[in-house]
Amino acid sequence: MNTETKSNILPERIAKPKWLRVKLPTGKKYTELRGLVDKYSLNTICTSGSCPNMGECWGEGTATFMILGNVCTRSCGFCGVKTGRPETVDWDEPEKVARSIKIMQIKHAVLTSVDRDDLKDMGSIMWAETVKSVRRMNPKTTLETLIPDFQGIEKHIDRIIEVAPEVVSHNIETVRRLTREVRIQAQYDRSMGVLKYLKQQGQRRTKSGIMLGLGETREEVIETLHDLKANDVDVVTIGQYLQPSKKHLPVKQFINPDQFKEYEEIGLELGFRHVESSALVRSSYKAQKHIN
Repeated sequence: MNTETKSNILPERIAKPKWLRVKLPTGKKYTELRGLVDKYSLNTICTSGSCPNMGECWGEGTATFMILGNVCTRSCGFCGVKTGRPETVDWDEPEKVARSIKIMQIKHAVLTSVDRDDLKDMGSIMWAETVKSVRRMNPKTTLETLIPDFQGIEKHIDRIIEVAPEVVSHNIETVRRLTREVRIQAQYDRSMGVLKYLKQQGQRRTKSGIMLGLGETREEVIETLHDLKANDVDVVTIGQYLQPSKKHLPVKQFINPDQFKEYEEIGLELGFRHVESSALVRSSYKAQKHIN
C-alpha cells in the first residue's frame, strides 16, 4: 500500500475527539420547525447538511436555505454537494424560499447557493430576485447572503449589493497554499478581491469563513486572518473540516479547542467585529449576531 492510499484512509481510523460529539437537537422550537419542514417539504441546508448546530440555530429563529439547485459546476475537494451539469433554473424558487421563511417564522435567514458557472449571469439575477421576494413576504426578517465568487465579475456582485442584505458573506475556506487543492476552480486572491469590492461599494457588513484541519499551519491561519482584515472583512467564522465521504479530502488534523480559542483572540485583537471559532462552528453559526 502506498503512502497516498494510507493518507486517504487514515482519518477514518481515528476516532473523533470528544469535542466533536454533539447531542441530538431538542426543544419545543426545534420540534415545531422540524414538523413544518417535514410537512411542507421545505429545503434547508440545516437538514440536508445535517448541521450540528441545527437545534441551537432554529431555537434562535435562524435557518439557511440554498438556491439555484443542488448540483454545483465546481468540484471542490471539501464539499459534499454534488458536482455535474445543473438543472434548469427554477424561476419560482424565490417565492418558494420566501414562503418557507414565512411558514417557519424565521427571524434571520441565511441564503446560499451552488456555483453556477454555466449561466451567463452566474446565477446573480436569481440571487437578487430571491432577496426581493423574501423582503416582500417577510419584511421583518433580516438576511445574510453567503455568495459564490461569481468569477470576480463586478456586475454580478453589484446585483447583490443593490438589494442590500444586512450581511454579505463569501468564504475564503482555507489558507493560500491549500486553495488550489481545496477549492480547485477558485482563487485565493480573487475571493479576497470580492470581499474588498463589496466593502468598497458600500456593503455595510461583510463576512468570511475558514475551515481547519486540512494541513494548514498556525502561521498560515494567522496570515489568512491578517489578509481578511486587510480587505475590510467584519466577521470571521473558524471551524473544523470534516470529510463528507471517502472521495473527499481527508482530515489531516483535529484542532484542539484551545487552538480555536487562540485564533478567536487573535482575530479580536486584529479588530474583527465578531469571531466565531470552535470545532462545530459553521458559516451560519450565530448568524443573527453578525448584523449589528
